[in-house]
Amino acid sequence: MNATAIKRGFPLIYLLVLTLIVIIVATLMGPREKTLGATLSLVLLHGAWVWTGKVCFGLAIFSGLAALLWKTRGILLPLTRSLAYAGLFFWLTYLPMSLVIMQLSWGGFFFDEPRWRIPFLFGIIAVLLQSGLWLFNQPVLTAIGNIAFGIALWWQLGGLQNVLHPKAPIAESNSTNIQTYFVFLLILSIFFAVQLTLWLFQRLNSKTTRK
Repeated sequence: MNATAIKRGFPLIYLLVLTLIVIIVATLMGPREKTLGATLSLVLLHGAWVWTGKVCFGLAIFSGLAALLWKTRGILLPLTRSLAYAGLFFWLTYLPMSLVIMQLSWGGFFFDEPRWRIPFLFGIIAVLLQSGLWLFNQPVLTAIGNIAFGIALWWQLGGLQNVLHPKAPIAESNSTNIQTYFVFLLILSIFFAVQLTLWLFQRLNSKTTRK
């Protein structure tokens, strides 16, 4: 890594860490609820985290399409990869968060819950897919892979049924305080995702430029 890459990369890393600390503190200071107690804050972060992951994968679809339609793949390909990697980060950290919430809310693990089983399956597929795309390193294949995965994920999650998981706990809540705090955590999570995507893009784009 050259001096220019270090100068560009380190400030973003510091900002990433700082934003993550702010998210953790905001979660710890979040609202409480009669039934869930302090677990409510983690539930709100869990919701913001999964939505941020979905947004990253969704944007990877559009950047992948752009990479196929336009010849500026030197920029668009690292972008779709960066968005997919950022989405994968949120997904792989959201899954263990779900297990903690299961234990705290339900007193055990219910692995047959569709809102755990399907996201877990997509997490495995995402790891295998991104590993394969990284090994083959083919621009067109990478774009198509990110498009197909993003569409499949949004389509499958849109039709999920609930067993123990509430249908839309935040949207159906009567508490403006809870809804406002969720939006606040969602904004922080998306801000963190933007930083992470930019950091990944810098690294991937610098590698592409050197080739």
